[in-house]
Amino acid sequence: MPLGRCREPFDHPEWVYELKLDGFRALAYVEDGTTRLVSRNGHSYKSFGPLCTELARTVRATAAVLDGEVACLGDDGRPAFDALLYRRALPHFCAFDLLWLEGKDLRERTLVDRKRLLRRIIPRGLGWVRYVPHVRGRGSELFRLACELDLEGVVAKWAPSPYRLVGEGSPWLKIKNREYTPAHDRHELFDGFRRRAG
Repeated sequence: MPLGRCREPFDHPEWVYELKLDGFRALAYVEDGTTRLVSRNGHSYKSFGPLCTELARTVRATAAVLDGEVACLGDDGRPAFDALLYRRALPHFCAFDLLWLEGKDLRERTLVDRKRLLRRIIPRGLGWVRYVPHVRGRGSELFRLACELDLEGVVAKWAPSPYRLVGEGSPWLKIKNREYTPAHDRHELFDGFRRRAG
């Protein structure tokens, strides 16, 4: 699902806001003790076997389709994209939406209803599978926090919206932190400084 872009954060009581994670967007198809991870282009991720096993074991449902981000999270909880890209750490599945549950198509239900059901099937805690929380109405505050933590930004989502597939138009807006430093750029900056200092 392509995200629209909004240059500035905003507050609105009918919108919810989530931190944007730097990773690979994926749909998780959980069914009868197995899981497939599929990219937004329809390609199966073949290199996340242990994560698929953990999803099948952890999600409290026999059949579900979850939308989320595969990301490597550091000890501080921040995504490390280079660790994901080069498989330097264990990946997590960070779930932020639920399309299907136990034979029921949820895509026409509101986002807040889908997230409420999603919260029920994701165990609390710091395992490999995590629920992505949101705040309602306070986009500017969350965006300031994202910038303070040097995160990629926030995603604003219209709370009453149904789920929309690729090409149907997205009720989600990506608000990017223009000062964000991706992890590989941080390493390049550090290496350059070290060479100059050495």
